[in-house]
Amino acid sequence: MILSCQNISKSFVEHKVLENISFHIEDYEKAAIVGINGAGKTTLLRIIVGQLQPDNGSVTLSRDKSLGYLAQNDAVDTDNTIYEELLSVKQNLIELEHRIRTCEITMQSKEGTELELLMKQYTNLTHAFEIGGGYVYKSEIVGVLKGLGFSEDEFSKKVSTLSGGQKTRVALGKLLMQKPDLIILDEPTNHLDMNSISWLETYLLNYKGAVIIVSHDRFFLDRIATKVIEIDQSKATTFLGNYSDYAVKKEQLRVAAMNAYLNQQREIKHQEEVIEKLRSFNREKSIRRAESREKILAKIEVIEKPTEVRADMRLKLTPRKTSGNDVLTVEGLGKSFGTHLLFEHINFEIKRGEHVAIIGDNGTGKTTLLKIINGLIPADTGLFRLGTNVEIGYYDQEHHVLHSEKTLFEEISDDYPTLSNTEIRNCLAAFLFTGEDVFKQIQDLSGGERGRVSLAKLMLGNANFLILDEPTNHLDIMSKEILEDAINSYEGTVLYVSHDRYFINKTAHRILDLTSHRFLNYNGNYDYYLEKRETVMGTLTDVSCESRSAAQTSESETKQNWKAQKEELAKQRKKENDLKKCEERIAVLEARNAELKRELSDPANGTLVAKLQELAREQSSVSEQLESLYTEWELLAE
Repeated sequence: MILSCQNISKSFVEHKVLENISFHIEDYEKAAIVGINGAGKTTLLRIIVGQLQPDNGSVTLSRDKSLGYLAQNDAVDTDNTIYEELLSVKQNLIELEHRIRTCEITMQSKEGTELELLMKQYTNLTHAFEIGGGYVYKSEIVGVLKGLGFSEDEFSKKVSTLSGGQKTRVALGKLLMQKPDLIILDEPTNHLDMNSISWLETYLLNYKGAVIIVSHDRFFLDRIATKVIEIDQSKATTFLGNYSDYAVKKEQLRVAAMNAYLNQQREIKHQEEVIEKLRSFNREKSIRRAESREKILAKIEVIEKPTEVRADMRLKLTPRKTSGNDVLTVEGLGKSFGTHLLFEHINFEIKRGEHVAIIGDNGTGKTTLLKIINGLIPADTGLFRLGTNVEIGYYDQEHHVLHSEKTLFEEISDDYPTLSNTEIRNCLAAFLFTGEDVFKQIQDLSGGERGRVSLAKLMLGNANFLILDEPTNHLDIMSKEILEDAINSYEGTVLYVSHDRYFINKTAHRILDLTSHRFLNYNGNYDYYLEKRETVMGTLTDVSCESRSAAQTSESETKQNWKAQKEELAKQRKKENDLKKCEERIAVLEARNAELKRELSDPANGTLVAKLQELAREQSSVSEQLESLYTEWELLAE
């Protein structure tokens, strides 16, 4: 075990963020920490690395083990070049190499004992140099920089001239070159393109150390994680497996918890009805039974109602009118900026109802293409045509559609006056704006927050052709799932640019890969794209056979389940009918019993001995029947 966290708790003023968080990380283990924005993930990381002190609990790092931490948007800012900045991590090897060269020169002029001592020193130095990776560190630096998306002609750029995202990539490269025993990464994929993310996945999978990752990139977590630690309502739960395994188990636990709650609520209601009925019989024995049941009911430990995931945050996208079948036609499109060619001879069509994802490396022109289609910038060559009745809803990363002086609530309510306050709040909550957040002014929001407001507005619009540029940026996993559900149920057409492979996998019908200035078309989601790109057709045939076999098995199981459900429903209906008949019979006999009591107490019958005896016998018979029916009803009511 390399790391142990025991009963960590942390509050800020009266807000409890973490409560009794306990987990451990084994050597070489790859663990993910997940949870909604604000759950306390970054707070937990800062406690682990010693930047923040917990209120209670302890963090223990194994003796002689090193730890490296990359926070969100961590960046370096020096006058070093990119290459020099990563090279600085290997300063100990550089000094060793210098001592080795000095020793080699000195040995040339020494003899005897002095030479023997120098040769021994030389052997020790070269051994330390080799063990430390002295013969490969330069190639490792080149490999890491290329893997993180830097070309060789960028190695000589000064770090101080880079963008914020590039500086963060340099910081990540430095951390990887340090090779600590435990790497802790907070949102490491935010500034990486698909190829760089894929490289980082492979690097971490083969890393000879342990890794803790906080990330909203579910595809990344699927490939990396062997353990998922969920932070939910200040508590931690550990799940073995990757993100998909966690999602399945989490849903099973949520469903089981909800079923347990609903079952208990039904049982409580049922017992209350039985108690009420027993009391209505107004007989001593039934009242005692009612009191006994009340005591049992009072001792039940009532299950708290589980949180209903996204129950009030589902988004429904409904186009106001239907477009023609041909939504977009692009012919011979080309665009350059100066001598920098982005793309040329681009041809494709999009039909009504398609969900098309555009992928490709950073800087290939994906966003530029969307801007051309939206008429924001002109193409150099070629043309595009929109189909009949096509209405575009455009989400860009610059968020020009917002009014800085308005509050979030006003931004939505002014554009959609028919929405109720609850509907507006639910829509904003789906994009992480709750409570007093809705009264913040747009001008006071961060770039990511403005993006979420723009996305919320777009989701409420009546467009039938959505064009989205990186729609999942700055969304947590729950909000991404809400957006996925909304797009999958959307009856219009969608064209979007995204690096979120999990999102693409869930929503894309087709992928356009912008590579080498052209589009390559894949008629499927991201899994299909990987399959087509890397596997042979024979594998597809095998998968097809397996799918058919699985479908046949599923069909057989479905028939069996349906038959069992039918039999169970028949039993339930019979039971309900028997209970109803029992209650009807009790009502008839109770009415007759009341009538017999009146006749027996009637003074007019006081001298009619024979009639009184007959009435008494009938009353005894009715009482016996009622006693039997009360017992039968109680059994049927269970």
